[in-house]
Amino acid sequence: MTGPILTDLQLAKANKQKKFAVLIDPDKLRLSRMEQVLDWAIKANVDYFFVGGSLIVNDMLDQCLSQIKEQCSIPLILFPGNSFQLSYRADAILFLSLISGRNPELLIGKHVITAPFLKLSPLEVIATGYILIDGGVPTTVSYMSNTIPIPQNKSDIALCTAMAGEMLGLKTIYLDAGSGAAQPVATAMIEAVAGAIDIPLIVGGGIRTPEKAYANVKAGADLIVVGNAIEEDPNLILEIAGAIHEANASVSKTMP
Repeated sequence: MTGPILTDLQLAKANKQKKFAVLIDPDKLRLSRMEQVLDWAIKANVDYFFVGGSLIVNDMLDQCLSQIKEQCSIPLILFPGNSFQLSYRADAILFLSLISGRNPELLIGKHVITAPFLKLSPLEVIATGYILIDGGVPTTVSYMSNTIPIPQNKSDIALCTAMAGEMLGLKTIYLDAGSGAAQPVATAMIEAVAGAIDIPLIVGGGIRTPEKAYANVKAGADLIVVGNAIEEDPNLILEIAGAIHEANASVSKTMP
């Protein structure tokens, strides 16, 4: 059953309107600085918060989610690094299947463990095909998942993987260069994948400028996710949001 957040993404895609999510890793962004990030996110009309990381524990996750809930109503989507990062304090969870890798635990194994919890939870479960792209440096997610990323120049592999994920019934596709990537996902790859699927396309990892965010949405990304750059400079929230809103405005002007 499609929930409100997935419906929102699908409607936005149909209307060619792009979304912006701020990724918060409680391991990296200490609660003392969270208030500043939340203030900028509210001012920028950020669409979603993605919350998660590779190593966080439940008490830190719950504390982070509670603080966000107290300050704003922006939807909270869990972006779990492992099967223990679950909390009823969020609104939804990306139920990630690492379809670019060949690690069975991350294709289905961990999902079997968490399915009973999610079945009873109030969380909206969004089945997501997670595709790891080479970001130029070894990343936490490649190390923790024990998988090899798809090379940046192999758009054909990425688009075929995304097509397979859609055919398997996954509801969104997530191209990720990983936290701290030296190179973001190439616009040529985004364009290729976006042209091959009909479900929302999420893109993250290594996006550090509003110009790159704008290029990504013009190439076909439906939702841009930015984390590391914002942890270093929260002012980027307004700049990147402005670029995405500009892209949306340009589409609205051409609509009949």
